[in-house]
Amino acid sequence: MIGAYFLGNQTIETRPLVLPEPGEGQVLVKVCACGVCGTDVHIYHGGKGSADVTPPVILGHEFSGRIVKLGSGVTGLEEGQLITVDPNIYCGKCRPCRQGQKQMCHHMKAVGVNMDGGFADYCLVPYAQCVPVPEGTDPEVAALAEPLACCLHGIDRAGIRPGENVLVIGGGTIGQIMLQLARLAGAAKVVLSEPVAARRELAVRLGADGAIDPIHENLNERLSELLSKDGADVVIECVGSPRTSGQAIDAAAGCGRVLLFGVPDPEAVLQTKMHPIFQKELTIMGSFVNPDTHSRAVALLSSGQMKLKELITHRFPVSQLESAIQMQVSAESIKVLVKPEE
Repeated sequence: MIGAYFLGNQTIETRPLVLPEPGEGQVLVKVCACGVCGTDVHIYHGGKGSADVTPPVILGHEFSGRIVKLGSGVTGLEEGQLITVDPNIYCGKCRPCRQGQKQMCHHMKAVGVNMDGGFADYCLVPYAQCVPVPEGTDPEVAALAEPLACCLHGIDRAGIRPGENVLVIGGGTIGQIMLQLARLAGAAKVVLSEPVAARRELAVRLGADGAIDPIHENLNERLSELLSKDGADVVIECVGSPRTSGQAIDAAAGCGRVLLFGVPDPEAVLQTKMHPIFQKELTIMGSFVNPDTHSRAVALLSSGQMKLKELITHRFPVSQLESAIQMQVSAESIKVLVKPEE
């Protein structure tokens, strides 16, 4: 049994894992699969996650597993049950929590961020964070419940109305999920902007009405052809760079909404012309973590309405976590999974 410990300064060390005993209110989970998230990449390179990180810690917050042992006081769960983990733990006492804005919690903890997570063979999890998954669900697909839940929160904030046109910028895991959710929300047309050809081709297979190469094509001209000369009613930016965020603002139609969903570098600065925002009456918003959407995500992925297995391109054992992180940031991958060695 092993765990991949993040030691800080772009250093991962695989160590033997002593099988822990679950305490009160905890369950011991045998990990099935854990996705490498952009947040893991940020933390590896010195950034922060949804909560402050204090190494050494086992990262990995997008995971599924089977319960192997219950601690005292645990109810509603069974040994052998397939679960996915809602990683974010809110204090319930601070001002944002009391005002129904728990994603802004001042004392947030997160499994796989500042508590040991899923890049290991086993993981201790507070039982309240375990969301049962219907039997028959692919455990690899179940591991994508957390990013799906985050996207659902973003879609809720974007408020897509039936018949609206949507542009998604960025064709990684999040962009491919967002275009499917936009379609389910009733969008008339959904278009993806993405420089990697394989990702554009996948988007069309997943239901996009068109895919634009922003490197070799004029984004706004192609949008005029595919959607409307006015632009997109809703633009969802899934890259997290100042350049693509500026493109999102430019591509929005009058009275449009721009969702800046991609995780930016903490030091990134958005420089854009202010007058178009004023003149077009744009609404620009962010979206952070997944408050109250994890159970919805499990229900949705279990329904078969989302094509998530198609997003998984690479798999690595826990002992090769650093290689998995490098692959996740490459143009070759969409979603990279880390799995215990059989």
